[in-house]
Amino acid sequence: MRRVRAATVTVLRGVLLGVVCGALLAPASAAAVSPSGPAAAYRTAPDAKPVHGAASSAEGPRLRPGTYTDTVSAGERKFYRVMLDDVSNAYVSAVLAPPPGSPVGATDGVRIALESADGEKCSVSNDVTFGSSTARPVADYATRRIGKGRECQAAGDYVYSVEWIGSGAGSGARDWPLELKYMTEPGVGDGAQTPAPSSWATRPADPVTGAAKGVDGGSGFNDAPAVGHGVWKDRLSPGESRFYKVPVEWGQQVFLDAEFAGTATGRAASVPDGLRLTLFNTGRGFVKNAATGYRGGPSEVSLGTAPAAFANRTSPRDDTGAMRFSGWYYVRVSLDQRIDTALPLTLRVGVEGDRVEGPAYTGDAVAAGFGLSDEDRAAAQAGRASSGSGTGNSALYKAVGYTGIGLGTALVLILAVWTLLARRSRGRHVRQPLPWEPRAH
Repeated sequence: MRRVRAATVTVLRGVLLGVVCGALLAPASAAAVSPSGPAAAYRTAPDAKPVHGAASSAEGPRLRPGTYTDTVSAGERKFYRVMLDDVSNAYVSAVLAPPPGSPVGATDGVRIALESADGEKCSVSNDVTFGSSTARPVADYATRRIGKGRECQAAGDYVYSVEWIGSGAGSGARDWPLELKYMTEPGVGDGAQTPAPSSWATRPADPVTGAAKGVDGGSGFNDAPAVGHGVWKDRLSPGESRFYKVPVEWGQQVFLDAEFAGTATGRAASVPDGLRLTLFNTGRGFVKNAATGYRGGPSEVSLGTAPAAFANRTSPRDDTGAMRFSGWYYVRVSLDQRIDTALPLTLRVGVEGDRVEGPAYTGDAVAAGFGLSDEDRAAAQAGRASSGSGTGNSALYKAVGYTGIGLGTALVLILAVWTLLARRSRGRHVRQPLPWEPRAH
């Protein structure tokens, strides 16, 4: 009997050690994608500073490069001040992120503008609207670009404004979250070569195939997980938007396919434009949008871009002009709130084209947020956030949670077996210590 019990102890020790090691060494990407719950609220940047825009352009708080939080209500216009130099391109973005489920109209949103102190517009004002009756985080930027013959070239104080627009279902909006981000792109040296692509493919050379990796999309720009070229799986609830970020080098194009599974019955109310796919650039500027209806069966929505090139910023086409950076590009996939069930998503990400040399910046573009580090590139292949890119580590947290559950279950089973053996041999042998208990010497 003692030999049997000794063997049992050895086996149990091996089981426990195997469970611990296996659970701790399992990669986060192996964690199963859990069913979606209600849409998550937009997660602001952990280092964002709260500010309060003023009702007068003369009194707005000053923004320096960084991220800020504020709120906006229907009928409001808020002003901020931005100090610009005379060598850097400036991008000041606004993310409007109403609480999930808030009533909105298609034309509700905000108008953003960057102007000189005497009212000269640095670029065309942009309207940031929802485009449907589903509340989702929406974003775009206002810019000041350095260039001969352009406006706002002098260094000095400039005015950035965010103004509520629309008169639809969102007209009762109160204190909806705003996230503002001010980024400065270094200038380029005199005579720097910035060639524009002369032509490009409108479809990927080959379909993106391979084993799909599970990934949990983020609530916005700050917690979006990195996804590289390949196939990714997630799940969206009605009314939910999920964000992912894709690394794009100079000379590369992005092709995206979002495939949604059908419902169990194959029947659902027809929802025009119920599935949306949107791309934003490194500065959170709008690049391109695609949408398709949903009727209960499998559905797909796709988009493709021009190659990333510095010279694209002079293009008359907005979607080409937005492909003006290398760095992270952000994908938003949205499910209309009128769709009555959660849907599995397969996201095919195609990043195509050879990496080419970028412009000769006069400063560190990567440090300013325009470009990619080696860590960023590695993160995109693993489907995780790099250390400097936000908090998109939900897959890791989920793996840790599963590890805890697995360890707890294993320990309960070990204790149950040990107790049974002890009861059978009670009274015939002296109790032996449990595998983790100290032995007497």
